Amino acid sequence: MQPFTYLTPGSAEEAVAAYAEAGEGAVFVAGGTNLYDLMKLGIARPSHLIDVTGIEGLDTISTEGEELRFGANAKMSAVAAHDHVAGQYPVLSESLWKAAAPQLRNMATVGANLLQRTRCLYFRNGAGSVSTVGVYPCNKRAPGSGCAAIGGLDRGQAVLGTSEACTAVSPGDWPVALTALDASVEVLGRDGARRIPITEFYRLPGSTPDVEFALAPGEIVTAVTVPRTEAGRRSTYHKLRDRASYAFALASAAVALEMEGETVRRARIALGGVATVPWRASGVEAALAGRRLSRDLALEAARGAFAEARPGRQNGFKIDLGAQTLADALMIAMDRA
Repeated sequence: MQPFTYLTPGSAEEAVAAYAEAGEGAVFVAGGTNLYDLMKLGIARPSHLIDVTGIEGLDTISTEGEELRFGANAKMSAVAAHDHVAGQYPVLSESLWKAAAPQLRNMATVGANLLQRTRCLYFRNGAGSVSTVGVYPCNKRAPGSGCAAIGGLDRGQAVLGTSEACTAVSPGDWPVALTALDASVEVLGRDGARRIPITEFYRLPGSTPDVEFALAPGEIVTAVTVPRTEAGRRSTYHKLRDRASYAFALASAAVALEMEGETVRRARIALGGVATVPWRASGVEAALAGRRLSRDLALEAARGAFAEARPGRQNGFKIDLGAQTLADALMIAMDRA
């Protein structure tokens, strides 16, 4: 067991200062549902845990004004059950209800959820870990070591946004819904506060898959904001998985529509389970604009989202599954008033 210190700062500013003072090996912890798993697997080896869970005011939920604002420490279950969110933005509520078991939703926070790491089996068991089938290289864990998933067991891997260094799929549901709604992430660091668009928050793997987020060292997520939109009411998060509950997506789609009758005025679409980051399907959005939405059109446009897909040995099924999932989501959203 690796020893570590444990701090409970009283404010976000104190947390940032504590991180700077602790130096190398410091890690922020909120709900902890992902971090503790990574510690047990030997992926995360913090020497200083800075627990931000008890910071007052970081768990507020505001639906007034021109944007929704979710404090980073708001519990997933609290946001999912919020009357305004569930009624006016079902895509957000559904992405949280479908994300995990009740026990986890009651502990996990919407800020820390943005930072959960991939469930790629080679990441979780790689970079020197010995199992019954050997030792697996993983560029996320040991940069430059290689990617065992390429040419290996890749059924759950990404088909969009991959590189020669990594094909690990982005695991989140909540980030996909946020991507469809043009959310932003508020962070605080030693240089002050800043706001990062959700589409810039996640980094494509490229040649440095170990650099996953656009956070500077010592920055802490303080809130998530979502612009108010009338498309929120006609929205859905549709997720297909191997079992009906507590499983990561094989394919998912977050859709929000602005309609004039049966004609799409504007579509907001993001995909999950098929890409290395929450994937904004801007090409599909453009293909649907100004057209009467039908199942045939939805499927035709959805297939366009996978035109540049790069399947591996066992995950080619995700191309058709992803298109069918998106087409279904579009029809579900259209039927909502």
